[in-house]
Amino acid sequence: MRKLIYTFALLFPLLSSAKNIVALGDLHGDLHATVEVLKKASIIDENQNWIGKDTILVQTGDQIDRGAYDKEIIDLFEKLAQQASLEGGEVHSLIGNHEAMNVYGNFKYVFPDEAFFSFDNYSSPAPNNYVLRYPSYQRGRAHAFYPGGEYAKILSRRKAILKIGPYVFVHGGILPEYAKKGISRLNKEMTQWMSNLGPRPDWVKDSDGPLWSRHFSDDTGKKECRMLKKSLKLLDAQIMFVGHTVQTEGINSSCDGKVVRLDTGISAYYEGLRQAVLIKDGKLFLIQ
Repeated sequence: MRKLIYTFALLFPLLSSAKNIVALGDLHGDLHATVEVLKKASIIDENQNWIGKDTILVQTGDQIDRGAYDKEIIDLFEKLAQQASLEGGEVHSLIGNHEAMNVYGNFKYVFPDEAFFSFDNYSSPAPNNYVLRYPSYQRGRAHAFYPGGEYAKILSRRKAILKIGPYVFVHGGILPEYAKKGISRLNKEMTQWMSNLGPRPDWVKDSDGPLWSRHFSDDTGKKECRMLKKSLKLLDAQIMFVGHTVQTEGINSSCDGKVVRLDTGISAYYEGLRQAVLIKDGKLFLIQ
């Protein structure tokens, strides 16, 4: 069922994109919940094939960790991206802090042990002194996500930050200091690192960086709203969509609607609400 989030619509009746946009937050390895939400959004059919026509689908990162089906979810979104392009649609899977953590070798939140076993067949390109620090059953995943590895290359084609018309999508949030750097530069640095063509950007681990910041997804006061307003001005945007912090009461907005919080803890790990947002004709509708 699609229900109008009337406060958003009243605040922003004129912000429109040429195509409908469906946006959803963190998935964390829960394939069942992911499929359920995509079906409710009329994005996929019973066979998990694209039926969204020319819709733009945006997922704001953290597809992996905490659940058992990391590989399956990444593969599903890659398949949908190919299918959507044939119908005039688009699929944008963004990079979250958990995707980045896996590329720099932090498997702390990987679901034990199923989410390792699905990568057993990968054996390059990580050097021996890197993979030998992991137990043998984790080494396939280490190879797959090492910069230049098969799944790191898949992630390298994704963006950390996406801008569509007046809307900016990011996993954590973009503070003014990063907005000044520009979206293209930040995305390029991420791509080069994950492709093993450049060093890891310092901001990948910055708690105030685009992948980690919670300034706009936690309780926001006047200071945070001022920072958000400044960032949006620098980015020539009017609304920022973020994930990263579970919203136990569901998708909501703050700072006079200038930030929309998408992470509802969709995965079984959080047992949260299974929601997404439809942006249609400049109005926001709740998909639940």
